[in-house]
Amino acid sequence: MQVIEKPLAGTEVRYDKATYMKWYETMLRVRRFEEKTLLMYSQQKIRGFCHVYIGQEAIAGGLATAIRPEDAVITGYRQHGIAITRGLTASSCMAELFGKIDGCVKGKGGSMHFFSEKHRFFGGNGIVGAQIGIGTGIAFAEKYKGTDNICVTMFGDGAARQGILFESANMAMTWGLPVLYICENNGYAMGTSVSRSSNMVDIYKVGAAFNMPSKQVDGMNVEKVHEALTEAAAYIRAGNGPYFLEIMTYRYKGHSVSDPATYRTKDELHHYMGMDPISNLEEKLLSQSICTEQEILTIQDQLKAEMDEAVRFAEESPFPPAEELYTDNYVQPDYPFLRD
Repeated sequence: MQVIEKPLAGTEVRYDKATYMKWYETMLRVRRFEEKTLLMYSQQKIRGFCHVYIGQEAIAGGLATAIRPEDAVITGYRQHGIAITRGLTASSCMAELFGKIDGCVKGKGGSMHFFSEKHRFFGGNGIVGAQIGIGTGIAFAEKYKGTDNICVTMFGDGAARQGILFESANMAMTWGLPVLYICENNGYAMGTSVSRSSNMVDIYKVGAAFNMPSKQVDGMNVEKVHEALTEAAAYIRAGNGPYFLEIMTYRYKGHSVSDPATYRTKDELHHYMGMDPISNLEEKLLSQSICTEQEILTIQDQLKAEMDEAVRFAEESPFPPAEELYTDNYVQPDYPFLRD
């Protein structure tokens, strides 16, 4: 993977304390949840596929402040962090990973298929790239209903090679749909670097084929992510149609819990860990006197307690009864000709 040499957040304090603290708490909540997830997986309390978001938290942080609760969000299977950012509780998410009835989808979705209509979070999708078409369809529905909501449609660099992206982008531009496409480029898809899978490594340039506004963003810097998302959302809400962001990020763990990530060097990993979005933001909070060390410690203690409670909740929740196999699979349309 090409190492990106981009400056981190500078010393300038451009936002209020509440915003900086929200970023810190949001990102750290995601990190602590994923760390607890890995621990529970090692104890065989979580089974099956599992993909953690460690390293990519600045995207979740920026998303938390740049869009509205009414906006829709859909993403791929590395989705725990985005779900939590949208408001799903750590307890309901952990219970879902445990396969329990009190999980966010009653224990039937597992790691890749969280969902919450209440929080406008439409997954979590295990099929590579499938969410791109679904997100485009959600954006079509918002335009049809006349709202000014947008649909944030997220996917990885691997999914950016799927044909559905090009078909969806063409449709979105043709119809002026309110969709924000975000490619979370962590460099490796499952385990193959972008440079080995395509001769065009700047994925944001895909938008140029459709005259779609496109930009590459430093995804290890929550301020820059927030600014890029805010700009894109405003553009879309103004009725200008879709926007494409390639957010350059890095996952510190393997593709999934079973991946030792031997395809990258220790030096490369060390380089990106030096760009860690959470520790660098924490350093800025303290060095610029945005908050005190005690405030940082308080948040850390609260999140530790929150994750311990999430595990307790998941362990005490029962498994779904057998009859749950038949619920939530299909919805009977309420058409007049079907009522007889």
